[in-house]
Amino acid sequence: SGRHEVRFWTTAPKQSLCLMWQKVKVKLMLSMSLLVAVFWYCRRLYSFLAQLLKRWSNYLQRKLIRNLSVLTEVDLLGYSAREWKGETKQAKHMREAYEELVWSYHIKYLRQVRRDNYCVLRAVLFQIFSQGIPFPSWMKERDILKLPEKLLYSQGCNWIQQYSFGPERYTGPNVFGKLRKCMETLKTNWTEISATKDHEERGNMCNTLFSDESKEHRLYEAIKFIMLYEVVEAYEQIKNREEPVHNLFSLLLARDSSSDPLSFMMNRLNSIGDSICLDQVELFLLGYLLEVKIRVYRLHRFNTEEFQVNYPDEYRREWNEISLLTEDDRYYHIPLYRT
Repeated sequence: SGRHEVRFWTTAPKQSLCLMWQKVKVKLMLSMSLLVAVFWYCRRLYSFLAQLLKRWSNYLQRKLIRNLSVLTEVDLLGYSAREWKGETKQAKHMREAYEELVWSYHIKYLRQVRRDNYCVLRAVLFQIFSQGIPFPSWMKERDILKLPEKLLYSQGCNWIQQYSFGPERYTGPNVFGKLRKCMETLKTNWTEISATKDHEERGNMCNTLFSDESKEHRLYEAIKFIMLYEVVEAYEQIKNREEPVHNLFSLLLARDSSSDPLSFMMNRLNSIGDSICLDQVELFLLGYLLEVKIRVYRLHRFNTEEFQVNYPDEYRREWNEISLLTEDDRYYHIPLYRT
C-alpha cells in the first residue's frame, strides 16, 4: 500500500505536466505557425510593394525623361562618338570640332535640347532661367502684360488678330486673351525662378517647367510677341525718322520676307514653332531684346571665322552670357563649361 501511494504521488505530477506540455506544445506550434505565416505574408507584401514602387518609379522616370525637353548633362566626347560614327569627311570634321570645344574652350558636357522648331527659344530661355538671370532693364520699366492691348489700341495694329501660335495655328478674336495668358506665364515663371537663389532648387523648378509642354509653348509665344512688339516700335521710329534705332532692325526690315511688321509676323513669326526656326538675324534680335550675349559654337563652321559667333555682336559689358552649340544652325544644344 505504501509503494502504491509513493508511485501515485510521483506519476500524478508527471502526467499533469505531460498534459500541460501537450496543451502548451499545441499552442506553441500554432503560434509558431502563425508567426511563420505572418512573416511569409509580410515578406511577400514587402516584395510586392517594392516591385510596385520600382515599377512606378521607373514609369515616372520614363515619363519625366520623355517629357523633359532639356535632358540632363552628358559627356561631350561620348555624345560626339555616338552621333558621328564612321570615317566620312563630315563625321571626322564634326569629331574634330567637338574635340576643339573640349581642349580649347573647356566644354566637357552638354545638355540635349528637344529638336523641334522651338529649339533655339527653348535653349535660350532654359539657360536664362537656370542661371537666375533677371528681367531685361526695359522689361522692368514696362508692364509686359499690357503689350498686346497697347499694340492694338495705341498703335492701331488690328492685324495682330492674325497672330498664330506656332503649331496651334490659332487666329481670331480671342488672340488677345491667349497672348495675355502667354505673357502672364512668362512674367510669373521668370519672376519666381530668378528670385530663387538656391541653384539646386532653381534647377528643379526649371526641370518642372520644361516638362510641361503647354506652359513651354506659352513662354515661347510670349517671346515671339515681344519680338513683334519691338519690331513695330522700331518700324514706326524709322518711318517717322525719330531717334536712331539699332542697326539690326534695319537689317531685319531690309528682307523681302519682313519688310514691315505685318509681313514679319505673317511670313516669319507665325511659322516659328510650327514649320521654321529663328534664323541668324532673328537670333540677333532675341539677344538684344533679352539683354543677353548669346555665344554660339557653330560646329559645321569649324576652322573658319564663323565657328564662334556672338548674338548680338554689339553688346553691353553688364549683360549676362549664355552659350549654344549647333551642328546645322537649326537645332541647338546647351554646352557646359568645366574649368
